[in-house]
Amino acid sequence: MCLAIPAKITEIKNSMGTIDMEGTQREVSLLLLEDAKIGDYVIVHAGFAIHKIDEAEAKESLKVLRELVAFMDNAVT
Repeated sequence: MCLAIPAKITEIKNSMGTIDMEGTQREVSLLLLEDAKIGDYVIVHAGFAIHKIDEAEAKESLKVLRELVAFMDNAVT
């Protein structure tokens, strides 16, 4: 199973992009996306950006994931 976490493209050089995923930065290939640009939110799998996602949808997904982590933290303690 794969958990898709939206990440924002912060830099592009040739066919590689730097993404920010909740403060963690990674380099990914943009070869599978035709028109990726800085500021786009993408879903990444195995080092490739595979799908662009709407900013509002990305922010909602991140909000739900944060809430889930907070719930899990409270359930463990």
